[in-house]
Amino acid sequence: MKHFVNLKDIPVRDLRKILHDAKKRKKKRSKLNTLIPDKDVPLKGKLLIQMFEKSSLRTRLSFHLAIKQLGGGTLTLRSNELHLGEGGETIEDTAKILSVFGDGFMLRTDSDEKIINFKKYLSIPIINGLSPSSHPTQVLSDIFTVEELKKKPISKLNITWIGDSNNVLNSLIVASVKFSFQLNIGCPKKYKPKKFILEWVKSKNKKVNIFYDAKKAVKNADVIFSDKVISLNDQVNKKNKIKEFKNFKVDSNLISFAKKNCIFLHCLPRGSEIDDSVFKSVKSKVWLQALNRIHVQKSILLYCFGKLR
Repeated sequence: MKHFVNLKDIPVRDLRKILHDAKKRKKKRSKLNTLIPDKDVPLKGKLLIQMFEKSSLRTRLSFHLAIKQLGGGTLTLRSNELHLGEGGETIEDTAKILSVFGDGFMLRTDSDEKIINFKKYLSIPIINGLSPSSHPTQVLSDIFTVEELKKKPISKLNITWIGDSNNVLNSLIVASVKFSFQLNIGCPKKYKPKKFILEWVKSKNKKVNIFYDAKKAVKNADVIFSDKVISLNDQVNKKNKIKEFKNFKVDSNLISFAKKNCIFLHCLPRGSEIDDSVFKSVKSKVWLQALNRIHVQKSILLYCFGKLR
């Protein structure tokens, strides 16, 4: 049984295997309608239980379709509908019930500790659909999108992140170590990546480049990533934070400092950090990026269910 909680924990050969499988599966179903299962239906009869403690659109839709296309089914829960939320049932007891009824569990949570505890008590695989410190399914899918569009390994590309240091960036930093690509981060000094993630990078004898000047960060970039500056549960003065990021807005002027064939990616939803002149331009590949979540998550499910070939 394999879990998918943090990219740190997964060997790069397995991550590559997932990406290779996703590429093959996407190609094979190019002429199939959305709800038509893959011909081999490798997860026929399997049930993925999903639980959301935070709002979700892309993760919810993509996992629902991923398990369906593999021949299985899905049941979606909210924690406040369970005894776990209101009745005081323990994570241990909840995990044992989930293990009895389901074959896999995908959790989107506001607590890293909760994922660790569920992993401890579950006897089925758990997938991290987003936690405060990590968003591994998003970032692995983003690597798939980058390599699909650029037609070369990400290790040969210059990747830039412009914006807040959050869970997506944490996973992108881990990916830069796993896949050996150059990562430049552009953000205000106050919002640089957390110490724990930078120390992990250092422990692997690797580095990321941090710039407090957005133009320097995007210089020679093949790909620019960004994310919403104000996240849903951000407990900050929103007006002040937006003001602090005013020089880190991805607009046509900033992107002109990157390579001419640079592409722009954003995991969505978007906010004031991106200008329409870029978001709606040919450089923006956000809709393909979102769609690819299905293909990569199918292969993540196969990995966790022990069906990846």
